[in-house]
Amino acid sequence: MNYHALYQSGELLKRVSEAYRRLAVCDLCPHDCSVNRIWGETGLCGAGLKPKIASANVHKGEEPPISGTNGSGTVFLSGCSLKCVFCQNFPISQFGNGEVITTRELANRMLKLQKQRVHNINFVTPTHYLPQILAALWLAIPQGFALPIVWNSSGYEKLDALQLLDGVVDIYLPDMKYSDDVSAVEISAAPGYCRINRIAVTEMLHQVGHLQVDEDGIAAKGLIIRNLVLPEGMAGSSLTLQWIAENLGRDTHIALMSQYFPAHQAVEMPGMRRRISAEEYDRVIEVLEKAGLENGWVQDHDDT
Repeated sequence: MNYHALYQSGELLKRVSEAYRRLAVCDLCPHDCSVNRIWGETGLCGAGLKPKIASANVHKGEEPPISGTNGSGTVFLSGCSLKCVFCQNFPISQFGNGEVITTRELANRMLKLQKQRVHNINFVTPTHYLPQILAALWLAIPQGFALPIVWNSSGYEKLDALQLLDGVVDIYLPDMKYSDDVSAVEISAAPGYCRINRIAVTEMLHQVGHLQVDEDGIAAKGLIIRNLVLPEGMAGSSLTLQWIAENLGRDTHIALMSQYFPAHQAVEMPGMRRRISAEEYDRVIEVLEKAGLENGWVQDHDDT
């Protein structure tokens, strides 16, 4: 069932209502802050009742099936449920830079991007605004909105929140950041990340399956997992790739990223103050190949 069918059946409106009820004791992410965002309280992510976005533009720098030829309609949401010390977008994610808008305006931004002939609407760091995104979609559908929805997240997601997105999201684009919780807490303030993340990506695969592309190579539905290789093996990338092969299958599409650099607070953190070396990245590529994970993308690497 897709989101048009959910709209016609009334199920989408039910999910909007359920999601907004959760804002009264906010439990949308694993932090379970329990603040009343309807009354203006804020939790760890800093989000309030109305959506706050940093930008809504055409973006051509995503994975090839996402950006395609026309670009992805990328909506960067402000705030984040993680506190990554190396976040390259820290003014948006950590400082909350952005514009507070209504859900109707968010729907209008989606429709405007559709008129620009993007291939999809790509919500970046969307978890804490799940209710508002569902509401914007409900408003946009009767105005002709029909693009695939990309859920581009940290992968730190609750199972019951993801279930509200079943049939709504077409393409999941989560991170698998860590293979152990010590690193997850130290680097991203994300307790329980490993278990939570693995449950989440398993649910995502259950909902959308492995990546499917159209005749032009544009993503229509499915899962793409991102892993950013960190210095000194701090992401545990090799263990994550082995887990994916054994539990999600070798058909899984992986974007193995080499572009780490010490942004934000990472310049002061031992082990994180440098870029990864070509040797570190090549070792993870070897694991990727040995695991039989042939679908996806690796990057050129320059450690100068």
